[in-house]
Amino acid sequence: MSSPNPGRAETSRLRRLRLFSPILAGATLRERLIACLGALVGIGLTGVISGYLFGQGPDLPLIVAPMGASAVLLFAVPSSPLAQPWSIIGGNTISAMMGILAAYWIHDPIIAIGVGVSLAIGAMSFTRSLHPPGGAAALTAVLGGPVVAGWGFLFPFVPVALNSCILVGLGLVFHKLAKRNYPHVASKVSENTHQTADLPSSLRVGFREEDVDAALATLDETFDIDRDDLARLLHQVELQAAIRSNAGISCADIMSRDVIAVDETVAPAHARRLLVKHNIRTLPVKDREGRLVGTVGLRELLESGDSLTKMAQPATAAPTDHVLSLLPVLTDGRTHAVIVTDGDARILGLISQTDLLSAVARLLPTGASHKTA
Repeated sequence: MSSPNPGRAETSRLRRLRLFSPILAGATLRERLIACLGALVGIGLTGVISGYLFGQGPDLPLIVAPMGASAVLLFAVPSSPLAQPWSIIGGNTISAMMGILAAYWIHDPIIAIGVGVSLAIGAMSFTRSLHPPGGAAALTAVLGGPVVAGWGFLFPFVPVALNSCILVGLGLVFHKLAKRNYPHVASKVSENTHQTADLPSSLRVGFREEDVDAALATLDETFDIDRDDLARLLHQVELQAAIRSNAGISCADIMSRDVIAVDETVAPAHARRLLVKHNIRTLPVKDREGRLVGTVGLRELLESGDSLTKMAQPATAAPTDHVLSLLPVLTDGRTHAVIVTDGDARILGLISQTDLLSAVARLLPTGASHKTA
């Protein structure tokens, strides 16, 4: 028997999904498990290395408590601006110094803890090292008792800076092994490859940088995401919405199947003749097994000598990919064609900028209304 109110049932299902969804966008189960493993390795080895270098005893803590919070950021949200190497090392060290200064000049602990954390936030902000665990480092410096007092102005460096440097070093190695992008660098804004004053073609429509700035100013809130990352995310959302709204055309539907290609052993002069004869700008290059190894155009051929020593990194796609997913590649000002390959990197077809333009034209609405006078 069907549900008497399918709309209400769907709403209830969505609410249940939201209840168990991750708090952070992109926080999959795999990402959380990697974060747990990273914290286990990072904190454990930081304690081991610190203990080996300075020993263990009542005069020096093995590892300061804020490192636990730093590990959460470092391994759970490595793309956050608050989790970058300078934020961790600089934020913890500078904040601990602010706490030491507050405790030195203010003898009332109630006032000192407030001043210490306040100074830590200000100092981290001005040094572009904002790191939430820095607040805990400042509190530790104020309320650490005789151990911290005994170390005095050395405490921000040993053990705080030492622990932070070891943790960051371990994080760099761990993320490299886990194939994660750390330190996280926001993608650069597209540049006009033709060296003119015009914006890149991909930025001439849709929202612009000033729109992102205006939206942030209107919301009047601070978000834990780099501004350039936010713009990149919004552009990807636009693309995904276009793909969803225009489903149905795949790369296999529009690709050229009779692809003009050359072997990597061919002479550059022959490759140039093929480009001119067939009036094309991109020529795929194959190895002896017929697998794609690169592409050449007139620029690469001019820079080659007697053999194809200069090749461009090929832009590739699968035959089942949606054709609109090629928009960022074929509008970057550098790529003139995408090579469609199978799982073994063998060439199945080619999609040029003209092919993509024809496909986009097919997706445009045909019954556009016109204003009448």
